[in-house]
Amino acid sequence: MIFISKSEKETFGFGKKFSKRLKGGEVIGLVGDLGAGKTVFVRGLASGLGIRRKITSPTFVFMKNYPLDKQVIKELVHIDAYRVKRAADMDGIGVKEYFSRPDAVVVIEWAEKIKKIMPGQAKFLFFNIKNNHRLIKF
Repeated sequence: MIFISKSEKETFGFGKKFSKRLKGGEVIGLVGDLGAGKTVFVRGLASGLGIRRKITSPTFVFMKNYPLDKQVIKELVHIDAYRVKRAADMDGIGVKEYFSRPDAVVVIEWAEKIKKIMPGQAKFLFFNIKNNHRLIKF
């Protein structure tokens, strides 16, 4: 399925709507070039889960955690693998521990860089820019 976004607001809205599908335990890999809308999508997703804090890409810290007051989903884990040289580099921050948590949702920007350690049940969304629109394939 492909979603075509004509604006940042639409990408945010898609993320918010996408969050309603989540039940906990999901690992979602985001793949796409710089400026393709990955972080905007995560902002919408976080908003849909009820997170009111400002969401920024964790490029320099690799991972940010956002606790939730929901009964099933207790935490949104936002990972940015842009600066990762090898997938094994993520072991030091405990990424794999979050992959198996049924009460967390893990979203990974630049997921293709750590594909070797991604769990088999991970879902991928692909972000492309075409004619000033964002094509999000999932």
